[in-house]
Amino acid sequence: MKIALFPGSFDPFHNGHLEVVERASRLFDEVVVAVVRNPQKNEPLFDLNERREMLEEATTELERVRVVSMSTLVVDVAREVDASAIVKGLRAVSDFENELQMAQMNRHLSGVETIFIPTSSTHSFIASRLLREVARFGGDITSFVPKAVAARLEVKFGLPNGTSRSTEVR
Repeated sequence: MKIALFPGSFDPFHNGHLEVVERASRLFDEVVVAVVRNPQKNEPLFDLNERREMLEEATTELERVRVVSMSTLVVDVAREVDASAIVKGLRAVSDFENELQMAQMNRHLSGVETIFIPTSSTHSFIASRLLREVARFGGDITSFVPKAVAARLEVKFGLPNGTSRSTEVR
């Protein structure tokens, strides 16, 4: 059985992430999506449990996908779930430089290969940090995230039932 591990902070999980999960699920027998507590990033918008729950809700209809959370090295989780590969999504060339270093380190530490899946152009500009900013100021993020994530962002920022505050410049 070929298992892929797709790690990330997913704060929040968006449609670019979902595309990578869907595509990886066609290449592997199982995809384990690992929500990471990343100490190098600022305080997360959603805690680890909230992010895991959002991912479970967003991927519930995908077969052969399961979600775990982790606060350890990616290679340790890869060993735990018996992953034959780590999957990483790429939006732009700038993502590749950082991801390549991590892939080389992970391979050196564990022997596990990293597979890069580029997102389609319809998702290449979506970044979690941008979504947090747009949502914080009341912008409409519903076309960029799964419904379960949009609902959580609306609650987090006090937006009324699926609507966003006016973003009109005065």
